[in-house]
Amino acid sequence: MKALVFHGSGKSAWEDVADPGIQDATDAIVRVDAVTICGTDLHILKGDIPEVRPGTVLGHEAVGEVVEVGSDVRTVRPGDRVLVSCITACGRCRYCREGSYGQCRAGGGWILGHLIDGTQAEYVRVPHTDLSTYLLPGAVESKDAVLLADIFPTAYEVGVLNGRVRPADTVVVVGAGPIGLAAIATARFYTPQKIIAVDMAPARLDAAKRLGADAVALAGEESEQLVADLTEGLGADVVIEAVGVPASFEACTRMVRPGGHVANVGVHGKPATLHLEDLWIKNVTITTGLVDTYSTPTLLRMMAAGQLPTSSLVTHTFPMDAMEEAYEVFSRAADTGALKVVLGGPQHDALTIRTP
Repeated sequence: MKALVFHGSGKSAWEDVADPGIQDATDAIVRVDAVTICGTDLHILKGDIPEVRPGTVLGHEAVGEVVEVGSDVRTVRPGDRVLVSCITACGRCRYCREGSYGQCRAGGGWILGHLIDGTQAEYVRVPHTDLSTYLLPGAVESKDAVLLADIFPTAYEVGVLNGRVRPADTVVVVGAGPIGLAAIATARFYTPQKIIAVDMAPARLDAAKRLGADAVALAGEESEQLVADLTEGLGADVVIEAVGVPASFEACTRMVRPGGHVANVGVHGKPATLHLEDLWIKNVTITTGLVDTYSTPTLLRMMAAGQLPTSSLVTHTFPMDAMEEAYEVFSRAADTGALKVVLGGPQHDALTIRTP
């Protein structure tokens, strides 16, 4: 099959690789019908996530059709159309039993496109299938559903819920990329008084307005002054960091009010300074996190009911074999206006499954 393979910092290629096979009784093989590119994939290519070894197939988000299942799989069968979650969950370890699937200690957590071959391929092996895939209603389009593999549950859980957004809050979202925009959309569930979006790209700020931001500002002193002006100098109740660079994290800690929350969602590849000399007295809560995807069933129901603006985030579509072009467009978002790119490729009629 064809897949997007990581070959070290700054290097990847769409090339021939071996078809995946069932390795464990809880595995499924899924033919990928739709896949997307995540900002985390760009971090991998920049060398920010050194655990990803050269030779790994990238990607952790997909929609596809089950073509083969292991003997212990109970919830799906060949022919089912499923969402492949970015998080794999064994369901039995301490963390999974607490619903913290992202911290699974039995071969789960974020492993696709990280520790094992991922979804940016024509086929993918999905471990722990029963808790790592979700059946999709026929009326739900693949290009919409694939956004629930990662960005919407991540924005909702790690940003909005960890940040404890409440009615009448002032919420600042720093970074108006796909995660930040999904945070704006899901923060609206809790009727905040105002949402302020901050980014360096005017086109993304325009998208933030369409998704429900009440005010926008370019990153820098302008944004910090705007937050101060709109809160009578107090600061925001909740600040969501959705970039993953030191400057944006440190700006978030300056914009939050005493007693407020900073919810870090961005993937950081470099150290950021925590200014405890300023923060120690302010009762500020700072949370970090990897998504657990416990909210995925709820978000799926909302999407099926037309309550999630998924389609508005997809700005570019490509055939699967245009993976390298799609990466180029997504990585130059400031120039191309890309928010979320979705790829779908030709389907094979048959797959040879190797037994372990």
